Amino acid sequence: MAKEHPENSAPPRRRPPVPSGPGMPPRGLLLWLMAMTLAMFAYHLYLNSRDPLERAPYHPDFTQWVEKGRVTECEIVEEISGQQYITGVLRDVDERTGKPRRFRVDVMVTDDLPAWLRQHQVRFSFRRQNPYFWQIVSSVLPVLLILGLLYFFFIRQVRAVGHGAMNFGKSRAKMLTRERNRVTFKDVAGIDEAKEEVQEIIEFLKDPKKFQKLGGRIPKGVLLMGPPGTGKTLLAKAIAGEADVPFFSISGSDFVEMFVGVGASRVRDMFEQGKRNAPCLIFIDEIDAVGRSRFTGIGGGHDEREQTLNALLVEMDGFDTKEGVIIIAATNRPDVLDPALQRPGRFDRQIVIDLPTMEGRLEILKIHARHITLDRDVDLRRLARGTPGFSGADLSNLINEGALLAARANKNAVGMADLEEARDKVRWGRERRSRVLDEKEKRVTAYHESGHALVMLAVEESEPLHKITIIPRGSAYLGATMQLPEKDRYMESRRKLLGILCGLMGGRVAEELVFDDITSGAASDLREATRLARLMVCDWGMSSALGPQTFGVHEELIFLGREVSRTQDFSEDTARKIDAEVHRLLTESHDRARSILTEHRAQLDLLARMLLERETLDGQEVMELVKHGRILSAEERAAPEKSSGLSGEAAPPAEPAVSG
Repeated sequence: MAKEHPENSAPPRRRPPVPSGPGMPPRGLLLWLMAMTLAMFAYHLYLNSRDPLERAPYHPDFTQWVEKGRVTECEIVEEISGQQYITGVLRDVDERTGKPRRFRVDVMVTDDLPAWLRQHQVRFSFRRQNPYFWQIVSSVLPVLLILGLLYFFFIRQVRAVGHGAMNFGKSRAKMLTRERNRVTFKDVAGIDEAKEEVQEIIEFLKDPKKFQKLGGRIPKGVLLMGPPGTGKTLLAKAIAGEADVPFFSISGSDFVEMFVGVGASRVRDMFEQGKRNAPCLIFIDEIDAVGRSRFTGIGGGHDEREQTLNALLVEMDGFDTKEGVIIIAATNRPDVLDPALQRPGRFDRQIVIDLPTMEGRLEILKIHARHITLDRDVDLRRLARGTPGFSGADLSNLINEGALLAARANKNAVGMADLEEARDKVRWGRERRSRVLDEKEKRVTAYHESGHALVMLAVEESEPLHKITIIPRGSAYLGATMQLPEKDRYMESRRKLLGILCGLMGGRVAEELVFDDITSGAASDLREATRLARLMVCDWGMSSALGPQTFGVHEELIFLGREVSRTQDFSEDTARKIDAEVHRLLTESHDRARSILTEHRAQLDLLARMLLERETLDGQEVMELVKHGRILSAEERAAPEKSSGLSGEAAPPAEPAVSG
């Protein structure tokens, strides 16, 4: 239902009806004409093959046949073209077909021919073709056949590639009208700041005079920036839905074609369409496909993409927002855009849409769960806590996967276990129960994950433990140790990072203590620990030996869109100190993890034994095994514990960590 406009707002101009041009011939009519023509040809071929005519000369064959009485009957035919001939039947029988022989004789009919046939007692008749019918057939049928061939071999091909041979330069923007665009701000969650920033654009489209009377100028363009799946396109549709105006949507890649000048022509046509449908919104998705910085390609050059960008820059700077056309663009690579495209006057406002916070994830989950039948035990807040780093698209996929898992199990509602399994599947992959591990590999994996869990419980500022499992998942994990934060964190302390390093070393140390050997299962742990230690030394200045200083400058080629090197702005001696400091951090974390596991060797063996028996333990069960040596009953759990962790100190929440 369209919303009512305020009294002081200018009503939107109605678009004049587009005159319809002459339509193409109906496809069905052409098909029927071609089918009838083919049927006629096939019928004549059939008749000729079934009863062939034997051609004979008038003299001497035909005259001898008549004089000897071999001709039973004949027909004198005169065609429209003036040609005359005689067809007839002989008394002789064709040996091949077993039927009387038929003949045809080309002859000029004279007045004496009928009398001569009567004299020899031959029955005959005259047949003259209808001139009107054959004139119509001979003149119209070739034209229809030519038109049909043109339609099937030319026009259909051209329409398939570009809606007409001369329409390559037309914009491919798709318009969502007021009836089709049903998205509003009720369907958008987790980006409240971005919704507030675009609110004045909606008010301008509803009531332009409110801003014009004060001399204010609405932004010409809005650039939405953020990671994939955070809701940039959804927000643009919601703006159009709230403002109740037409919404043109086009992708940046739709501008560029193999033909030179097509992209620039499409840009101009797109803005012309916007002006005809003003007030309206034009949304350009993935604008980095056409808006990359100029002269950054390998070898440079003035290519088709740069011509399209130049046309876009000119058009955005040339029209006035009083016309009611506002450009909204989205990209997840704002660093590669041309500076001229981002300056005020083109994209006046740049809105960053980041990954949602815990409260934002909760609201997004509520939106996607509106049409899902949830069980009473579902706690969406707990699910939001366990999904840091998830985008809106990831959360939508999580809810859908949970519903599919519940339907596969023939459940009447989606439970918390289904949603948690869906979360693990979306992040780490599906359980690989078909990947059968032998007893030794299972035992190594159980001690590995138990080592992670015990060390994470013992270090400072550790996150609450969620669960540990030895079920293979995805293609890279034989087991996992998961932690569940209670809030989002935006900075980390040195003490917290040292605890994470120690926890990452727990799996390798457990293998050394129990088996007096090491395996390749700690490859991902060592890789993450090395990356984290190098960041602490080179980027965050957390090394006591090197001091508060950063080392190295990140460089990337805009054309490639990725980091290709880190420029070394320090000496070789400093490089050796950096390597030594990274090695020191990793070695100290390894030694600390060994000390913790040596002290709690009994708990390590107990956890590994229970993992081999049950394959998965949740965080509460792990805490009970560590503190009491067994899993408590429901009655014993009624009295809450005040402390957590091996040291008995409360563990504040932090970001999740997973180790394999």
